[in-house]
Amino acid sequence: MRAPIGDFDRALPAPDCLELLTEPVAAAVRAWTGSVPAGQLLYVDTDPDIADTAVFVEHHGAGLLDASANCVVLTGKRGESTTLAACVVKSATRVDVNGVARKHLGARKASFAPMDTATGESGMEYGGITPIGLPAAWPVLVDATVVDTPWVLIGSGRRRGKLIVPGKALADLPGAVVLEGLGVPAA
Repeated sequence: MRAPIGDFDRALPAPDCLELLTEPVAAAVRAWTGSVPAGQLLYVDTDPDIADTAVFVEHHGAGLLDASANCVVLTGKRGESTTLAACVVKSATRVDVNGVARKHLGARKASFAPMDTATGESGMEYGGITPIGLPAAWPVLVDATVVDTPWVLIGSGRRRGKLIVPGKALADLPGAVVLEGLGVPAA
């Protein structure tokens, strides 16, 4: 089947290619109970050398920029307590770390998690972290514009491959909270 967005030769239902996903992502797809059927979570094979958004969009179509979302891992700290959380925003924006995200987490300080923490705790590769399959205890903060996007291109858990999912499916993830203004224009 052709992908609903982008210039991809072929898209496969994620349940049909679990071996191409990291274990946490594959487990989440196997256990999927969202309002969108698991078969609408699509996998497209991509070159890991062009996984970064700007290069990826240049190669697969400029229209993908508005349909792409990044998932970044934050640490929120309050006293001795540290919370890991994921934030999903459109690729053309950046996470409002010290505003919307920090306040929602009830943290005194919020920052991007170190790479080894983000990859080690998620079980995913740097540059491929996706909100699907993250640890159940993590809040998954999703910008409302992502949820309102018909089809969203996100990571697959690896640098090779991407998932294309209906934006509304991200609101159904465990720990998901849809927030207005989480993504702000990139400076």
